[in-house]
Formats: sequence, C-alpha cells, structure tokens
Amino acid sequence: MLLSSFVLGSAAWDSPPQVLRHEVTTAMTKLPSPPPSSLPSSILHTSIPTITIEMDEKASATSLPPPPPPPARSLRHRAAPAAVATALLALWSLAPNGLFPRPAQPEPAPADKSDVCLTPACVHAASEILYNLSPDYKKLDPCTDFEELVCGGWRDHHDLRSDQGDAFTGTIMAENSQMLLRHILEAPYPKSLAKESGHGDDEANFNKMKASYDACLDEDAIKKAGIAPLRGVLDKIAAAFSSSSSSSDNLTNATILLSSYGIRPLVAPGTGADDRDPDTVVVSVSPPWSFGLPSKERYEDAKLLDKYRGVAVDVLSRLFPDTDKDLFSKVIDLEKSLAAASPSTEEREDVTKTYNPMSLDETVSLAPEVGLGDLIRHLAPDDFTVDRVIVTSPAYLKSLSAIVSDAGDDVLRTYFAWKAVQSFAGSVEADEVKPYKQFVNVLSGKDPDSAPERWRRCVAHVDGGLGWLLSRFFVEKAFSSEAKEFGDTIIKDIKSEFVRKLKATEWMDDETTGRAVNKVHNIIQKIGYPTSSPDITNPQELRDYYAKVDISSKDFFANGLAVRAFDVGSEWAALGKPVDRDEWGMTVPTVNAYYNPPGNEIVFPAGIMQFPVFDVAAPAYLSYGAFGAVAGHELSHAFDSTGRHYDENGNLTDWWTDATVKAFKKRTDCFVEQYNEFSVEGPDGKPLHVNGRLTLGENIADAGGLSAGFQAWKRRAAEKPNKDLPGLEHFTQEQLFFVSYSNWWCGKSRKDTAIGRIYTDPHAPKWARILGTMANSREFRESFKCEKKEPTCELW
Repeated sequence: MLLSSFVLGSAAWDSPPQVLRHEVTTAMTKLPSPPPSSLPSSILHTSIPTITIEMDEKASATSLPPPPPPPARSLRHRAAPAAVATALLALWSLAPNGLFPRPAQPEPAPADKSDVCLTPACVHAASEILYNLSPDYKKLDPCTDFEELVCGGWRDHHDLRSDQGDAFTGTIMAENSQMLLRHILEAPYPKSLAKESGHGDDEANFNKMKASYDACLDEDAIKKAGIAPLRGVLDKIAAAFSSSSSSSDNLTNATILLSSYGIRPLVAPGTGADDRDPDTVVVSVSPPWSFGLPSKERYEDAKLLDKYRGVAVDVLSRLFPDTDKDLFSKVIDLEKSLAAASPSTEEREDVTKTYNPMSLDETVSLAPEVGLGDLIRHLAPDDFTVDRVIVTSPAYLKSLSAIVSDAGDDVLRTYFAWKAVQSFAGSVEADEVKPYKQFVNVLSGKDPDSAPERWRRCVAHVDGGLGWLLSRFFVEKAFSSEAKEFGDTIIKDIKSEFVRKLKATEWMDDETTGRAVNKVHNIIQKIGYPTSSPDITNPQELRDYYAKVDISSKDFFANGLAVRAFDVGSEWAALGKPVDRDEWGMTVPTVNAYYNPPGNEIVFPAGIMQFPVFDVAAPAYLSYGAFGAVAGHELSHAFDSTGRHYDENGNLTDWWTDATVKAFKKRTDCFVEQYNEFSVEGPDGKPLHVNGRLTLGENIADAGGLSAGFQAWKRRAAEKPNKDLPGLEHFTQEQLFFVSYSNWWCGKSRKDTAIGRIYTDPHAPKWARILGTMANSREFRESFKCEKKEPTCELW
C-alpha cells in the first residue's frame, strides 16, 4: 500500500512502499524564530526516496540555531510592514532581532465593532502575509503572476544555508517546532507533570528519550569511537560470506544480517495491510526504493555516475586498502544493473500493477539465488507460517536472480559493505566516510562540507527512534483542545462539501456516485495525536511500548542499532494479527498529513496544525485556505488516480463503472498535459520537465482540496462572518483565502535539489503547485476577476 502525503522532503533510499518513512519535520510552536537567513535543512519523509545521510534508519541529519528561551509565539520578521506598523506597535514591542513574540497572556482586546480585526492574532497574521508578498504586489497581475505576487517577499527575506537544498514555509514551521523539542529535551522533567498520576512511568520515559538525546550530543565520544562501530558491522558482513559455505548460503546470510538493521540491499521485504483484505497483515516483497543514486534515471547521467563511482572507490579503498580497486568499481556496475532492472517511480505508484499475490514457493522460484524463503522465515515470528506474499515487481525478481549469479561473491560481499557504509555514514564521525558525505551534499546542491548543527540532528534522532515519547511532551506544549475542536470542524465541513461535489459531478454515473458518497462517509479522520497503539497520553502504555529498546546515554551507535532492531521486530510481529487501525504513520510533531487507502483514513498530526497554516484565533478564511485545503487534498486522494481503486472499506477493487473510468481518464489527461509543461533547469541547462503522469494524483488532490476548502469556508462564513485583516485592504476575504493557501508553498530550491525531485517526487515543484492549482480553480479566477473564468483543467 502507498500512503499519499501532502508534502515531500527526503526519504530513506531503501524504504519499502508499504511503510511511510519520515524524518522529523516538526511544526511551528510558540517559540522565537532565528533571523530570516537561517532555515532548517530538511522537510518531510515519505516513501519516495532521495539520497540522504542517515543518523539511523529513521532520522536524517538536520540543523537549527542556538537554544531558545521559554515558549512564546513568534514571527520571522526583520521589520513590520508599514501598513500595519501602528497596530503592531500598539500590540507588541519590537525585539532587537526583529522578532514579534506574542505575549504569553495578552490583555483582552477592547470590544471591536468595526469590520477590521485588530487582535494580536489578526495583526500577526496580517504582518506575516504582508511580509511574504512581493514589494510590487499591487502592480502584478494575480491571474498570470500569482506565485510571484504572494511569494516574492518570502524569497527576498529567506536565504538557504549552506547545508540546505531547499526550504519553504513548512520548513519554518519545522524549525520552530524543533526549537521547542530542543527546549523539552534540554530541560529537566517538568514539575507540573510530576503531580499527575503515573508520573513515575512518565519520568522514566522522559529520562529514556533524554538519554538518547544526550548520547547523540556527545560529539567527543562519537569522534573518539571513529570508524570502529561501523567496522563491527563490516566484520559481520565479511563473516557472513564464509569460504566454507555456498555462494547462495553466503548471500542469504548477508541479506538476513542487513535486514536486521533495516537495510535492504537487493530486495525490500515488509509487512502491511493486504490491499484486497485490508484487515489482514500480509508479507510483501519489493525492489529497494533506490540503490545508491536517488533514482534509476540518474545512472544514465554519465558524468554523475563517474563522480559516484569515484566516491565509492575512494571510500572503499580507505576501508579496505589491500583490495584491488577494480572490485570497488564493479560494485557500481552491479548497482547500475540492479537499478536498470527496477521499476520506475511512476510504475511503483501504479497499484494495479504492484499487487501480485503469490505463494511463498512461487516467490522464491522467481529469484532462487537470493534465498527469499529463508529471509522471510527469519524475519517472521516463529509461530507464524508465511504462505502468501505480495510481489510488487515479479519482473525485477526474475532479473535479480540472473544479475546476482553473474556478480560473484567478492563483488556481492563488497556491495553489501557499501550498502552498510551508506546507511551508517551519518552515525559515525570518521575520515573514511567523509567523501561519501561530501558527495551527498553536492548532489543536493549543498556545500560539500556543510553539516547541520548537532542538536537539530539529535532532535531528529530522538523523534525517529522514540517518537511517541517525544510526541507526548510536544502535545503538552503545542496543541490545545480548542485546536482539535476547530480542526474537527474544518474537516467535517470539507467532507460535507466533497459530498456535494460528488453529487453534482455530471461525468460520474449514479451507481459510482452513490458508492463514492458512501466512501466519504466512511473515511476515518485522525487529528492531533494517537490515543491508542500507543496512547501517548498514557505514560505506562508508552513505557511498555518501548520496553524492549535499551538506550544508553553513553553509546550513540548502539542506540541506533537498538532502534533499528525494534523497528524491524515491530513490523514483522504484526503478522498473524488483525491490522491495527489505530496506528499512525507519522509522529505528532510532523508537518505533514496523509491519506491511507486500505484504512480509508485521513490523518493530521498536530505538527501541521500550527501557524501560519492553522490558527484558531485568526479569521477562518486563513485556516480554511491553508489547513482546509490540506484536509481537502487528503480527502481528494480517496478519488485520485490511486485512491479510486480502493472502495469504502479499503479494498483494492474496480468499483467504478467503465463509463465513469473513461470520463475520469479523459479529464485527468488534461492535468497530465498541463503539468508536463512545467520545467526546471536540467543538468545540461536545458528544460527538465515535470512528469505529469507521476504527479497526477497530487495535482488532482491540490485542485480538489482547494475547491472544497473554499466552498466549505463560504458556507461556514454565511453563518458566522469573518472580519478583515489590517493593512490588507487591497484584498477581499475571498482573495485572502487563496493567498493563505499559496503562502504555504512559498519557497526556494537549489538547482540540483530541484532536478532530483523531478525524478523521484510525486509532487510538482512548489511554485508549480501554486500556478497550476490557481489555473485550475474556477473560484480563484472569479475572485480575482480574471478575464478567463474557466479553469484549465477541472475534475470536481
């Protein structure tokens, strides 16, 4: 199964499709921000890969500025826009670094009977919008230049650090959230919580995550250990290739060893809901998401491949100085062959082609050289017999067996060592792996020797390994019951609006419409944080959940191994049990949301329900424009090019009539052609076009989500009118709805990062998500009185 997420950053390169991988990309909290020149280096994880350096299998390196003072709302402004300067001075004092912290306990504003809202929340929101607008926004034509109009100021005020490939508004939300998480991890256990029942378990949980954080921060110990921890892994790989065993046994032993670390060198076995029986957990076998370079297409770039080959030879020569360098070069030849045999990103997204159920014996027979039967039996619980496997790419397994047979033991042993180096490079500080780290930076357009600050990396490390513990303390600081109630209201409004859209859709026949409406009614919505599997508000349950994870405050590398073993064990322990529909695929601080087709659920962590995407105290058109569109986006995924294949109970089945499918394809072909025209500068300076087919599901969801959000807000505003914002008289409330939506996508990217995303990202570039979505919005074109009112493409 694939989870459709709202935004994308980088992902582990060997992540299986049925597991949502995410880096901590936490949300904005009530903490001061650093100067506008500082942005975080990472955004979000999904199951689509880019090449990254990982500190462990669940957390990539990130960074942030120095420690924050106690919580206080923030805004990243150097100076207040002139239009609202008077109101700002009346409400806040200007801090020396240009920040505008909202008072922790503001005085109640006097009764305001005017049409302009002058509360702290409204002035805060208005100043944020004005800060992001182009200085020439009054001169620009919104119908042709809306992205520049809305985001021109954002780009002027935000610079990428040397360790960043790209950044956008969600990055700033993540940055602020990580500041709060750092404050939590570096402070003592909260005295306020010590008075609550169960505080003994709670404090033990706190101490466990603090020990993980402290071990990660101990750079002296990590540098002193040097390459030794990784050497231990490499020695185990060498031992797996015993001279007394057959080549097939050696390969099986080595594959089992790396799988125990969550590394998938040749195949990616995993577990998840059976798409045709979504209450049952089933085993799946897929190709790894990548083999070294971010996508199979990058192996066709001769210059890039030569650089990558040189890096591999350099690193492996440092680790194995007595080995012929020709062997190291052959490792990259093997990688290239494996990548060529693997499906494209677009093919991996096609659920009609990736669901191939087989018996275990049939699966093993596809690649007899790999020992899939022994691997799966090793990973599965002792009391569970695997008799059914979903093979996502039978063609890859057939090719794999031949490729492995031709490679030879020496090449395979060295290839496995190279995979371990790539996976563990971020967990050691040693000259031996430095060339690889530099290559990863350069591939993303970063300075070769740039690195995020250690504390930010360590916050990500804790979230990746003990994320539910960190989530418990995050919620205490950053999410209120009022926020949850408002979020519930918005999502319910969106669902009601989408039902109206379905009923009004002329191209969908009555039979399909009826079932589609039923599917909307059946969608489960999860907001804020989980209260089961585990219940993050229950300290004892959290302690039991992580009981098997041994954490030391002295051994960072060992902690990473413990987390990897826990993750692998937890995933495979699910076999033989019903699918746990209470589980979440993202930790609470994550700035993202997702739709899960087999679960027919939409999930919104508290991390994304933060300013400027979501604010209970600001006029509703802002939250409906940003968060409402997010909610509509995720709901739209239930009926996009992937979600439409799943019925109201999450079963993969053809429940649309042939006539409706034909009409759907005709309309969605318009989106494909439209987004095919967007491009970024390619490696050779020529245009590199967006893949309109790969990004189709997200582009449909963007259009549907925006429209549903707008109509839901208009209906709600008819009952409870909103006030205007100060200094924004140039815009109507309807227009500010679209400004709020687009502010979320304001960002900038380095050339190499943008190129990488074209090949691997099912989302269009962020600027295209503004321009394309506005071109497809009838409501936008009417609100801004565009000459052409008809949308370019329209589905709902």
